[in-house]
Amino acid sequence: MTPLRTAEAGAPAGADLELPPQTPPLRRILKDPRLMHYNRLIALVLTVNLVLLPYGLSDGGIAPSTLSYAALANFSLAVLIRQQYVINLLFRLATRAPTSWPLKIRWTLAKVYHFGGLHVGGAVAGTLWFLAFTGSLIHQGASTGMIAVSCALVALLVALVATAVPPFRARFHDTFEKVHRFGGWAALALFWAQTVLFASSQGSPLVMAPSMWILAVLTMSIALPWLRLRRVPVSIERPSSHVALVGFNHGVTPFAGSSTAISRSPLLEWHSFANVPAPGEAGFRLTISRAGDWTGSFIDDCPSHVWVKGITTAGVANIETLFTKVIYVATGSGIGPCLPHLLAQQVPARLVWATRSPRTTYGDALVDEILAVQPDAVIWDTSQNGKPDMVRLAYSAYESFGAEAVICISNKRLTWQVVHGMECRGIPAYGAIWDS
Repeated sequence: MTPLRTAEAGAPAGADLELPPQTPPLRRILKDPRLMHYNRLIALVLTVNLVLLPYGLSDGGIAPSTLSYAALANFSLAVLIRQQYVINLLFRLATRAPTSWPLKIRWTLAKVYHFGGLHVGGAVAGTLWFLAFTGSLIHQGASTGMIAVSCALVALLVALVATAVPPFRARFHDTFEKVHRFGGWAALALFWAQTVLFASSQGSPLVMAPSMWILAVLTMSIALPWLRLRRVPVSIERPSSHVALVGFNHGVTPFAGSSTAISRSPLLEWHSFANVPAPGEAGFRLTISRAGDWTGSFIDDCPSHVWVKGITTAGVANIETLFTKVIYVATGSGIGPCLPHLLAQQVPARLVWATRSPRTTYGDALVDEILAVQPDAVIWDTSQNGKPDMVRLAYSAYESFGAEAVICISNKRLTWQVVHGMECRGIPAYGAIWDS
């Protein structure tokens, strides 16, 4: 059993290290979480739509066909940017930059995981365009069938946007997920119906309508993950009542840092977890900790099979290759997304992990596996030493290791605290943004 390298109670690691001064006020404002790249991308999409608006104007206003195409273009962006193959491509392109490039460029490229801002911007802009399109149909006296389908679509789109507002999504996530899944499918079916009706009203063949081909691409994009749906066996180790280590060996060995969505009821809810492949071994593991009703039930029941779909998808920590050295900051089960990168050792890294009774909670085998590749890791036992100042711990490790960036995997409050605490001091820092 490898001993833990941790600070003794009363002598916190890095407690005597003074944090560097913050950057000037204007630069700090730009690093504020409310102005992160995710929100800037939302603003960019909306701005582009406003800039293009005058080009669609004519003496009689904007033609219904133009409004329809504008809505469909934005919805295409919203759907395709969430497609798993597209996500992996974005990460692959962004992380091709060599570490010899200037840090400022790599700092920005590593924000690639904020692509969800394009999804939100496209969905909001598309909904506004479609509202205008429906209004124009009513004004011009379109057929009853066309107006009925369009009004039903408006109701669905407004519901999709309203339930995606962050406060609602955070409080009623299961409702948000069901509305988006079933509401999204219903909206797609109604778009098909409307396309057929619109082509018929224009007296043109359906195959000549550009919207038909765009809808075909979107339909395939949405269906593709479900075409890979399957029920697979799992092996579960439960080192404590708080954690389940779930093993998969069904012919898939994902790349380090990817995630897999699993479900026990595939039509109702899905949960994504970081894949932990072991170098040179087939299959992978997931680390599932008790964080709600679903995870609690999973740990207690230890099911023999789960459902998986789609392909493994890149996650935030895959941006590590843009830097010469990185610091991984994790709390509790946040060690799961960090572990595959620590095991792969693609980039020199130093781990800072704060958790309650690590060996008791996660088991000796997992902790020893971590220490085998991270002998200098700082593992903070909160049951003995209390909660640490994670910003100070992260900076202490960053300074002593000579790292270029900090990657934090924790709860929302602490992730924002560490990421903003680093970035407002001129240090590249990254963490989840809870946009799904």
